[in-house]
Amino acid sequence: MIEKDLPLDTDSLVTVVGGSGFLGRYIVQRLAETGARIRVAVRNPERAGFLRPLGGLGQIAVVQADVGTGHGLAAAFEGATAGVNLVGILDERGGQRFDAVQAQGAARAAAAAAGVSAYVQMSAIGAGAASRVPYARTKAEGEAAVLKALPFATILRPSLVVGPEDQFLNRFAAMAVLAPVLPVVSGGSKFQPVYVLDVAAAVLAALQSSESRGRTYALGGPDVMSFKAIMAMINRETQRKRTLVDLPDGVARLMGKMGDVLPFVPLTSDQFAMLQKDNVVAPGEAGLAELGVVATPMSAFVPAMLARYRPSGRFAKASPVA
Repeated sequence: MIEKDLPLDTDSLVTVVGGSGFLGRYIVQRLAETGARIRVAVRNPERAGFLRPLGGLGQIAVVQADVGTGHGLAAAFEGATAGVNLVGILDERGGQRFDAVQAQGAARAAAAAAGVSAYVQMSAIGAGAASRVPYARTKAEGEAAVLKALPFATILRPSLVVGPEDQFLNRFAAMAVLAPVLPVVSGGSKFQPVYVLDVAAAVLAALQSSESRGRTYALGGPDVMSFKAIMAMINRETQRKRTLVDLPDGVARLMGKMGDVLPFVPLTSDQFAMLQKDNVVAPGEAGLAELGVVATPMSAFVPAMLARYRPSGRFAKASPVA
């Protein structure tokens, strides 16, 4: 188990960039439990007020900063002893571009964090400098920029992060409620879903141990599942008995192109390209165990999480997760 030789306490100030998202709220809460002060840097502070009650009075502050322009980053890291950058996008919408956010944005955040003694950069399994997929390539470029500025930084590469507010299991569970069929894209592609609380624990462990300095960890849960198996699990847990329909690659590719311009289409070209490769921890890669985190199986949280999508809601009898 990794030793916590650099514990966070009331003298610590941790700046979390992009802390108002699905993953960020859990990381902020875990940090608050250590007694550390947290400064959450986000583009729209008025939308992040819900974070303040996660800590004690005045323990969590929310400030404005934008990795896309660099505005506010220097002030956000002033006096910070540790930093975490969670900013990333899944598609290019609303003027946001992969390069500006995930590559240049990561570089700007790391440069502003020059005075910290511990830093975590959130990346993703599949990041690769030679990738033809902009999402994966810019994730890798962001990693390189962070390590150039902060050689002691820890890189975390999670697989599919799942939990109560995620935009994957919940999206398809909601689809199962309304649609007569569930589409399956690249059904054989494998994922290693990782519970959001385990990722939050990994961030905390990485910040508190000198062993993690300059290292990269791939984060995956104990269950390796194909895309089709995940859809079958959602179908079973929502008790909707929808037909699973395998979409031909040509149809899925066209859907991805439509998703590039239409926000209601649940697939983009980049996401289709990423589905062509397995999203799992490679043999020999350091992961949750090396950070002292025991991975949570899907069966421990998925039934309760998806209960609200069942015909009888939470009063329906749960189906076991296979």
